[in-house]
Amino acid sequence: MSMSIEKLCENVLDVIETARVKVFRTANVAVVHAYWEIGRLMVEEEQNGADRAAYGKQVVELLSVRLQSIYGKGYNKTNLWYMRQFFRLFENPHALRGELSWTHYRLLLKIEERAARAFYMEEAATGNWNTRTLERQINSLYYERMLMTGKESQPEVRAEADSKKIVLQPGDIIKDPYVLDFLGIKQEYTLYEKELEQLLISKLQDFLLELGKGFSFVTRQYRITTEESNKHYHVDLVFYNYILKCFLLIDLKTNELNHQDIGQMDFYVRYFEDKVRQKDDNPTIGLILCTKKGKTIVKYSLLNDSRQIFASRYRLYLPSEDELTRELEREKHEIETQRSLEKAE
Repeated sequence: MSMSIEKLCENVLDVIETARVKVFRTANVAVVHAYWEIGRLMVEEEQNGADRAAYGKQVVELLSVRLQSIYGKGYNKTNLWYMRQFFRLFENPHALRGELSWTHYRLLLKIEERAARAFYMEEAATGNWNTRTLERQINSLYYERMLMTGKESQPEVRAEADSKKIVLQPGDIIKDPYVLDFLGIKQEYTLYEKELEQLLISKLQDFLLELGKGFSFVTRQYRITTEESNKHYHVDLVFYNYILKCFLLIDLKTNELNHQDIGQMDFYVRYFEDKVRQKDDNPTIGLILCTKKGKTIVKYSLLNDSRQIFASRYRLYLPSEDELTRELEREKHEIETQRSLEKAE
């Protein structure tokens, strides 16, 4: 086969695959909007009954029997109840995201808080999340962890980043804790820093997802050499964020945070500011990922008032929702207490 025929085949395949994707997306949008419309019709029919709750149940049961006899199990009672709820929770059909499937929306229906639903819908659509990723992010309380960032009353941090309605600061995208359950490490396993680094590199796509939107991987073990003693230092991981337009340096620690760790990161950040950062870049961010950080170390170190250096804990397994909720509530209480003390001073 000549090169010209080979190239022709590649171009034809591209056309076919593009068309298949368009057909799938068009069909997906049609199905989602059809289910929204079915939900609307059921809710409006319920208004005709004196006892709306009882009549609504009767409507779903009768409709399910009729539709299943024609179209199969996709229209069972459970799915019809989802459609009914879909209409009630997503009032504006024009705001629905065509990138999301009905399975995506079924997961979103389980989220009670309206702002959280909007956040996950936006994230899943713009991040091209599959349903498994969306479920993991919901279960790991991704939205709640984002609320623990620097800004108060910032219910849709990611959406704001996309729309550029506000100027984000480094602290607005740093989470605490980071959940690294995708590494598949057992809770009791003793992990070394080099192992953790290698595992993160091997699961880079998942790690980028956990870091958040706008991050791209630059390099690992970035070498810094001092001019005086010709001594070498290495930054574990280097990323660049195109939203903040800055470098993110990550140092991995498999133990509790100490002041030497903070001093080392300060050195890395200052070096990047002097030698690597370009004129159009914003200030470099340093992030120390550790298993634990004490209040005293945080209070009496650069971390207390630094806008460029942060320390966050990481979890190697996915805690239960109750555990994460308690942890976030505790963190929120500590932040509010600290702010009250600062105001009193």
